[in-house]
Amino acid sequence: MTKSFAKTYLKITAFVVGCFGPIFFFGTMLETSEPARWSLDLLSWPLDGLQDYQAPTTRFLSALTGGFLFGWGVCIWFLQQWVYDLAPNETRKAVVAGLLAWFFLDSAGSIASGNASNAFINILVLLLAVGPLWKPIKH
Repeated sequence: MTKSFAKTYLKITAFVVGCFGPIFFFGTMLETSEPARWSLDLLSWPLDGLQDYQAPTTRFLSALTGGFLFGWGVCIWFLQQWVYDLAPNETRKAVVAGLLAWFFLDSAGSIASGNASNAFINILVLLLAVGPLWKPIKH
């Protein structure tokens, strides 16, 4: 994989991670919570409408989740912008390590909470977010 392609793909990774942030942020308010509620329903397959955002604790957790995901996406974006040219393989490895850490903990927690379907969805998100970044960069 070339340096240029890897740097471009990091922008895709930043978007994949960060785009979930606003969805869950809007879950903090009942009036705008439907996209977050639907996402949670999808992630806890099957779509059955059992997930809701009525509880204040759910909305608070949505705020935390949205903030972390958006911040992580912004971090990846600026790693490719400001750090990548100085240390391309190290930047790539740091992003992949972060994605793997998310994948294993999120998937284990999903299974432990009775939402094993999310672990399978996580596989798709991981493949999309990592994409070709698993391969070392050619100098």
